[in-house]
Amino acid sequence: MKKTIYLDNNATTKVDPMAVETMLPLFSEQFGNPSSIHSFGDQVGAKLKVARRKVADLIGALHESEVIFTSCATESTTTAVYSALKVHAQRKEIITTTVEHPATLDLCEHLEREGYTIHRLKVNKKGQLDLQEYSSLLSDKVALVTVMWANNETGTLFPILEMAKLAKEKGVLFHTDAVQAVGKIPLDVQDSGIDMLSFSGHKLHAPKGIGALYVRRGVRYRPLLRGGHQERGRRAGTENSASIVAFGVAAEQAELHLETMAGKIKTLRDKLEKGILDQVSHAFVTGDPDNRVANTCNIAFEYVEGEAILMLLNQQGVAASSGSACTSGSLEPSHVMQAMQIPFTAAHGTIRFSLSRYTTEKEIDKVIAVVPAIIERLRAFSPYWKDGKPLDIDAFEPAVA
Repeated sequence: MKKTIYLDNNATTKVDPMAVETMLPLFSEQFGNPSSIHSFGDQVGAKLKVARRKVADLIGALHESEVIFTSCATESTTTAVYSALKVHAQRKEIITTTVEHPATLDLCEHLEREGYTIHRLKVNKKGQLDLQEYSSLLSDKVALVTVMWANNETGTLFPILEMAKLAKEKGVLFHTDAVQAVGKIPLDVQDSGIDMLSFSGHKLHAPKGIGALYVRRGVRYRPLLRGGHQERGRRAGTENSASIVAFGVAAEQAELHLETMAGKIKTLRDKLEKGILDQVSHAFVTGDPDNRVANTCNIAFEYVEGEAILMLLNQQGVAASSGSACTSGSLEPSHVMQAMQIPFTAAHGTIRFSLSRYTTEKEIDKVIAVVPAIIERLRAFSPYWKDGKPLDIDAFEPAVA
């Protein structure tokens, strides 16, 4: 079987071998319930405390008790949103953006049907927000601002610290979906003004099925899941002990490798982009190339279909993505590309390459070598491409209904 070059790390990551090794005993010798008062359960509880501290350190949380373990970032985000709405029951407005992950967008659409007013901040062609628009929407009618820190498709970073400060000045709770930021950029939530922050283990080399919600000490909070005293009464349900312990190891390793992310991984990402764009015409990087996480590269290839590119890449042993793994299967261009007003000739042909600390230069060289031929092959079948160049799209007559 051909070895896969895995460049879809924004969808999920390989579990760190040290994390795997650490969690295995909790399936056999140390399988006790951490809530039990006997020593068999207490030894597991002690491991969870160590893991919680490591996860808190990764985001710069002063108190380990500010970290609540959940099943995933979707649960964390849902918990944060509903908590804010319960705490400020008289407030019926939420501020978010047009480019959020479906975990936020779909929830907001549901709440909109329930009678809440949802303000969706627009982005420009680089995926950047207008802070003046944001400031104008902040008021005592807003229960919560929920905005992602880094976009999952383009890697574009939003000015979260400035946005949190503006929200705080208006007395509005602030939550950020930091799934694509944690472990990729240094974070320090302690004096950030951020009230709640969601993130996920499987995006930073921990197992799937474990996430976390940071809730700043002093922030009023209402649990989503009730029925047990776990997580200090803030998230009912027996703790996923093995995955939590692995999450702690992965968090510790992620913090140790932050310089690698900013150095080696960024260098490989830039090499990948340049190598492709130097050989393929009518292609460009989407989002904000100067303000993004180091591992993410989203390239729009005009006059070809992204799904076809992925299929041919897969045949070459390369795993990439045409957008969020949670929205794949749709025939429409991703909502992120639509929000940035990417031309229709390119919006269907966007490919996201997302690297990890396990990515090698040899793998990048292989991808640079195979992509140009794939694009050339597909453009040969495109009705908008002939003799090595695009046809005049305006010359095509519109379809008759």
